[in-house]
Amino acid sequence: MNRGMVGSTFAALAVALVCGSPALLGEEPAKKAQPNVLFIAVDDLRPEFGAYGQSYVKTPNIDRLASRGVTFDRAYCQQAVCSPSRSSLLTGMRPDSTKVYDLVTHFRVALPEAVTLPQFFKENGYFVRGMGKLYHPGYDDPKSWSVPWETEQAVGYALEENRKARQESVAAAKAAGKTAKAANQAGRGPAYEGADVSDETFLDGKIALKAVKALQEQADRLKTDDARPFFLGVGFARPHLPFVSPKKYWDLYDASTITLAPNPFRQEGAPEYAVLDSGELRNYYGIPKKGPVPDDLARTLKHGYYASISYMDAQVGKVLDELDRLGLREKTIVVFWGDHGWKLGEHAAWCKHSNVELDTRVPLIVAAPGVAPAGAHSKGLVEFVDIYPTLADLAGLTPPKELEGASFAPLLRSPDRAWKSAAFSQYPRGPQKLMGYTLHTDRYRLTEWVAQANHAKVEAVELYDLQTDPQENHNIAADPAQAETLAKLTAQLRAGWRSAVPAVEVNR
Repeated sequence: MNRGMVGSTFAALAVALVCGSPALLGEEPAKKAQPNVLFIAVDDLRPEFGAYGQSYVKTPNIDRLASRGVTFDRAYCQQAVCSPSRSSLLTGMRPDSTKVYDLVTHFRVALPEAVTLPQFFKENGYFVRGMGKLYHPGYDDPKSWSVPWETEQAVGYALEENRKARQESVAAAKAAGKTAKAANQAGRGPAYEGADVSDETFLDGKIALKAVKALQEQADRLKTDDARPFFLGVGFARPHLPFVSPKKYWDLYDASTITLAPNPFRQEGAPEYAVLDSGELRNYYGIPKKGPVPDDLARTLKHGYYASISYMDAQVGKVLDELDRLGLREKTIVVFWGDHGWKLGEHAAWCKHSNVELDTRVPLIVAAPGVAPAGAHSKGLVEFVDIYPTLADLAGLTPPKELEGASFAPLLRSPDRAWKSAAFSQYPRGPQKLMGYTLHTDRYRLTEWVAQANHAKVEAVELYDLQTDPQENHNIAADPAQAETLAKLTAQLRAGWRSAVPAVEVNR
């Protein structure tokens, strides 16, 4: 070896020792480990519990998750009912693209080649598993999973008299001419129950046990040659009707202290079809078929709703506890979301199925170790279609170009930064053949009801000033003093969601 070669070799070694260059030391560059994803879905949960400042709804486990991540105070779904909302979130596409506006249409009819969020992670080397209610029941998507989607069987009611009431309801539906399948879907027992039984009596308790076992299996997998990161989707059914949970969760609340809706009346100046007449609740045994829900019954229903939330929270806690016990917390992004909001007597209505704030605003908590500051809140406007690109971003992956949301990873890193100018939702009204498109900005909500066959034909307009009227009780669209605001918001709504995307580089 000549002197020049020796000199260059020593120089290279010196750089390697000082700079730690793996290439010069004969090592492969270390790859940054991709995070696991724990994806927790719940049903019909409005953002009214501890993490959102309402400590009278007891959710210590969800609150614990919030304490180590970011709680989004202004997150919105694309349509306030189960299947359309979940289809949008899991495809990253809005209802007008998925064509899912009801509970029977599958998104693959309109989007046969769509790559769903879990499917995307599967195709990028993740082991992907789903259990419980993720897609709408009966409309799973086999392409999404590394192994078949799983659920459990459980009783709907613990008490025999309530099971009997449901059976009688099914029999009545059959006698009225419904098919066996339709009668089984239409038949309802009581709207609530609090029996002295174990958590595992009902579906969510069984799903929690399955999720705990899945985490254990995944932890074992990570120690083998098949050390792929995992994406685990866990779907809980509560607090969806009926409000059934073990008695110990009812005992957490004093019914006499539960307050009723402050605005049990329709919005002034809004079209009658803007809010529906609680049809979902009225299907249940013991609920008036029309007219107001009596105060004592309303208080019991709210009691049952809160108890169901606390029951679900306990099941979430079991899963989070196991994640911690296995030493996976710092390697796992946890996303907790509820598919839409819910009315509890506000606007003289119950359930969802509308464009109002109570129905479209959703709980969303993201704990991303090393990214999201612990215990932070963000008031940035985010939407469910943003979750897909955000998770791709956090995993260092490039999402499909056709997604109709934007990564809010920058907002996770800096929760107080300026963000989207608006969030967009929609809801159809079949009998009227209308589609209601709604825009939520920092201060206002604007909804236009347009003909489904001709969007240029506007049938009704709603405008609410959320600063002066946060409960959305007074439609001010016809107020001449609001003409300039109305024109500006109308232009923004018609410009569409793309105009609201923040002017920042995303997916990096």
